[in-house]
Amino acid sequence: GGGGGGKKSTPCVFFKKGNCRNGDACPFSHDPALAASSPPNTRPSRPAPASAPAPMTVKLMAGVPYVALDVECVATAPEHNCRATAQIALISHSEQPILNLYVKPEGNIESYLEPLTGLNKELLDTHGMPIAQAMTILRQHLPKNAVLVGQNIKKDVEWLELQEGVDFGGMVDLSALFRVWNSQYSSFTYFGLDHAATCCLGQANDGAAHNAVTDAIKSMQLFNLYCRTQSNTEELGKMHAKLLATKIAPSFAKQNPTYEGCCMGNRKTCRCGAPFFS
Repeated sequence: GGGGGGKKSTPCVFFKKGNCRNGDACPFSHDPALAASSPPNTRPSRPAPASAPAPMTVKLMAGVPYVALDVECVATAPEHNCRATAQIALISHSEQPILNLYVKPEGNIESYLEPLTGLNKELLDTHGMPIAQAMTILRQHLPKNAVLVGQNIKKDVEWLELQEGVDFGGMVDLSALFRVWNSQYSSFTYFGLDHAATCCLGQANDGAAHNAVTDAIKSMQLFNLYCRTQSNTEELGKMHAKLLATKIAPSFAKQNPTYEGCCMGNRKTCRCGAPFFS
């Protein structure tokens, strides 16, 4: 009968709403008591896409020097975390070179990684100095309250063993300034220096070797561009759209999982077994 005798103990959701078309042939229970005691049959709704966070704002502080810092390294062993500083560049807020120091690392150099760094034995033998001497010169030219600008600038600071609050005042990471909210994934997409310079400065690297001075100048140009553009929502939106839409050129590490026997630290192709810290 309609009371659901002999039927399954699962209540009929349509009976509960008063519109079951199957009557006594319904395979689910039409027991009013069971229907009343059952929770409503509601599927969890998909979470709404997260709204885009507001872009980062740079507030330039009066009397505080902003300088771009960049480091190039050579490989001292086959593992991707075995690197030594071989070039240091410091660039002013007005995009002019302050320092270009070459460093001759102590001990073994497994590879100069020349297609990536632009460094070679002749260059470092001719112009290289001990790291201690280079750091003395750098600290002489680096104001204690300076804000360091760069792509993943924290890594450069680690290479040089600089201390925030002692050797400099603060940092601005370009990867955070030029990140773009991707609504499809409700997360940020981050870009490298080459891609940002290609899209925003019209300076495509086209696979050329890097150079600490050139990279530091690009970093300061990007920083100054962001400072000029950040209050213009339309222009910032166009810049973000171009960053997302433009195809990213494969990195040296992606094209060369190893170079001269040295692992380039590509997470997908790494075979050296050394840990990743970032």
